[in-house]
Amino acid sequence: MNTKKAIVSVHDVMPETLDQIKRINEFLTKKKVSEITLLIVPGKDWSKDQINQLKKFQKSGFSLAGHGWRHITKRQNSFFHKIHSRLISRNEAEHLSLSNRETIEIIKKSYEWFKKNGLEPPKLYVPPAWATGSVSKLDLKKLPYRFYEFHTGIFDSYKSKFYFSPVTGYMADTPARKKFIKIFNKFNISFSFINPVRIGIHPNDLNLPLVKDLEKDISEFNVFLSYSDLKNYKYIQHINT
Repeated sequence: MNTKKAIVSVHDVMPETLDQIKRINEFLTKKKVSEITLLIVPGKDWSKDQINQLKKFQKSGFSLAGHGWRHITKRQNSFFHKIHSRLISRNEAEHLSLSNRETIEIIKKSYEWFKKNGLEPPKLYVPPAWATGSVSKLDLKKLPYRFYEFHTGIFDSYKSKFYFSPVTGYMADTPARKKFIKIFNKFNISFSFINPVRIGIHPNDLNLPLVKDLEKDISEFNVFLSYSDLKNYKYIQHINT
């Protein structure tokens, strides 16, 4: 039997999406996905009970990751950000028009939130819409998380290495996005022979037109890894200090 490896993450875990997240977790458990990373948005209005739910997730084996602060843009300064918003991120690319200093403060604040609320601090940070903005990989080396996710893969700030990993998504809420994402996913899965594929799931994906694609794609993989497992695979770039 051929071994096909994937890394599964559930995005946009917020107080208002917790019911959807529980449903997705149940769906993935039924699909025998043994390793799941939940991307937490710390700057929302979390109640004590909701934070306790995150603790239960962590204790039951789910990995947590930082995912921005509020997961919404304050402004769109550049033409690139406006195009990015229209085609990809809408108003979710939180870092894209922020200064270097502002983004660094968000990443630090995100990490401290987990510690402050009695959660084990994550190793991974995922910028909303995978848009890091003006922060460089050399900047990231000075920040508290170890791993940082980009569209094309994962940066290990401890080893100064970047690991390629193709990604799929299923947030197809318009006909145009459905067509684009199907092509995008097929193209990326074709690179699964190089390194594990990242499967990114958003809160409403089980209600959207690509849910059958999501089920099919997950069924094609038989080994599920954590993000930190990528350090055992080939890296494509070494970031000089």
